[in-house]
Amino acid sequence: MNEMKVPAPAGGGGQTASRPAAAETPAGGEVLRVEGVRKRYGGVVALAGVTCGFPRNTITAVVGDNGAGKSTLLRIIAGAEHPDGGTIEVNGASVRFRSPDDARSAGIETVYQDLALADNLNATENLFMGREQTRGRSLLTFMRHRSMRRDATRIIRGLDVRIPSVRIPVEGLSGGQRQGVAIARAVNWGSEVILMDEPTAALGVAETAKVEEIVSGLRERGMTMIVVSHNLDQVFRLADRIAVMRRGELVDVLDASATDGQHVVSLITGLSATAAATEERA
Repeated sequence: MNEMKVPAPAGGGGQTASRPAAAETPAGGEVLRVEGVRKRYGGVVALAGVTCGFPRNTITAVVGDNGAGKSTLLRIIAGAEHPDGGTIEVNGASVRFRSPDDARSAGIETVYQDLALADNLNATENLFMGREQTRGRSLLTFMRHRSMRRDATRIIRGLDVRIPSVRIPVEGLSGGQRQGVAIARAVNWGSEVILMDEPTAALGVAETAKVEEIVSGLRERGMTMIVVSHNLDQVFRLADRIAVMRRGELVDVLDASATDGQHVVSLITGLSATAAATEERA
C-alpha cells in the first residue's frame, strides 16, 4: 500500500487530548448527506452507492488507498463531477449540482491540492476573484479596491494566516501562506461545508502544523469540514470521524477517538489488523 502514513500505536489511537470526541449526531444534525451516490468511468466503478452523513461542526477525514473513490466523492459534492445516481442533501433539502457554482451557492467551498490560486494576482484579488465588490451601474462600474483590501486583511488576520501583505502576488508566498490564502477564500464564501483534498501534501513540518492549526480553529468557529488525507497521523490529529473507503465503497465511519491506525489500515486494505500490521512492517 503506497503513500499511506500510519501513526505508531499509542493509547487512545494517537488523538490529542484537546480534540473533542465525535458524537453520533451532534446538536444541529447533519449539514450534508450523500445517499446511494454512484459513479462509473467506462467499465471502472469509482463509487458503488456511497451513503454518508456529515454532522455540523465536525471534521470528517475520508481515507482509503489510491483509487478508493475519495477524490471522486469530493468532486461530486463540489459539483465538479455529476453522479450517475444517488442524491445529495444540504440541511435536509435535496440539491442537484450542475457545476461548482451551484455547490458554492449552497455554501460548499473546496480547497484543492493545487490550491487553484492565480499566481500573478495578490491575496485580495484571489479572495474576491469572480465576486469582486463594485460600485456604480451599467457601464460606469468600478472596483472597490480599498474595501476589498480591508476585508481581505480582516479575513486573513482572523484566521491567523501571516502574510507580508495582501497586495503582493501570491507566487511570492511560501507554500503554507498560499494554502492559508486558499483556505481563507473558502472560509469567506463557504457558509456550510469546506472540502479539502490533501491540504498539506506539499508542505514542510512547520507549515503543515500551521495549516492544521487553522483547520482546527475552523471547527471551533462552527464550520463543517471534509478532509481527504493519506496521512493517518494527520487524520488522528484533526478528525472527529474517519470515513474509510475501499474500491468505491464506504466501508465504515469511525469515531476517531475510539479507534487506532492499525484498525483503520485493516479496513483500507481489507486485511485483518494483524495482517495489516505485518504488511506495513514488511
